[in-house]
Amino acid sequence: MKRAFVPPADALIAFECAARHSSFTRAAEELHLTQGAVSKQVRHLEDRLGVELFRRVRQRIVLTDAGRLYLHDIRGALDQMTAATRQVMSYAGSEDVLNVAVLPTFGTRWLAPRLVEFQRRHPSAGLNLSVRLQPFDFEAEPFDGAIHHGDPVWAGAIAEPLFPEEVIPVASRAFRDRHGIRTPGDLANVPRLQLATRPLAWKQWFDQAGVETDAAFQGARFEQFVMISEAAVHNAGAALVPRFFVQEELASGRLVRLFDISLAQQSAYYFVYPENRTMRPVVANFRNWLIEEARSARMDRETMLPG
Repeated sequence: MKRAFVPPADALIAFECAARHSSFTRAAEELHLTQGAVSKQVRHLEDRLGVELFRRVRQRIVLTDAGRLYLHDIRGALDQMTAATRQVMSYAGSEDVLNVAVLPTFGTRWLAPRLVEFQRRHPSAGLNLSVRLQPFDFEAEPFDGAIHHGDPVWAGAIAEPLFPEEVIPVASRAFRDRHGIRTPGDLANVPRLQLATRPLAWKQWFDQAGVETDAAFQGARFEQFVMISEAAVHNAGAALVPRFFVQEELASGRLVRLFDISLAQQSAYYFVYPENRTMRPVVANFRNWLIEEARSARMDRETMLPG
């Protein structure tokens, strides 16, 4: 890399801050500098680049076309530097740090409530969780593992099965009673909530229940299960959701299971991790703990009464 083309970080930060505020004075307040110091940093940057980044209009500054383009690229680079710095700082005081990519609803509804036990067992381990919706290249991303839903296929990684996905129909008690839902066929005639990533779910459930309908694909669509469950709690419709995602709502009565008919998906949840990191103790500890928690959750589900 030609480092000679990289301006000083202080100048880039001053430029980004001034552009965000459209003011050298407000940028100076944020950066705890004088207005003159910020203006000087930006002027030095313009001289180095050979282009004008701002037009000075009375008491205001306005980005030029070149400045607007430069800001777009520089802001992304500064955000990456900030994220990298925070990640490195997270290693302070930890014997080892584990970076895990998680699916948002899985992380919120299943993993997060259980993490206190992992931290109790391994108090010296650090843990960073980030959301990723699709498989990625472990060589290109700084992750030690990921929660994956689908088939046990991930290039260059080992996939440890956690549990299959059992999907059940739920709704609020008020919605069920208002629509008089008594048989599976009744669900063909009420508002249903659809998950964008499971477009065939209602069709498959109706087929399993022996219900013929042309309306299986109708209904409001959502990106995540957590959105569907919240909509169902607030009487927006009937939903098909993984049972372990709504255990709390079922236990509290905010949702009720409509029928004992469940849809067993062929896909499952896995913990995947790169083959070249199997010897890291923190990876092995997290893998073993996660498999144990998943096994316990499966046993609880098998012994729990329907509903």
